Amino acid sequence: MAPLSWLILFSFFTFIFILFNVINYYISIPSNFKKSDELTIITSSSLSWPW
Repeated sequence: MAPLSWLILFSFFTFIFILFNVINYYISIPSNFKKSDELTIITSSSLSWPW
């Protein structure tokens, strides 16, 4: 059961990584919206995790 739990954990982190990429992509489109700067900083720091 150990490989199965590892696979579930890996797919979970992969899903989070893709989700942050999508959020960061949609934030970078309306760059004139200054209210999303804080969220951009959060996603950018999250994307710098050692994968």
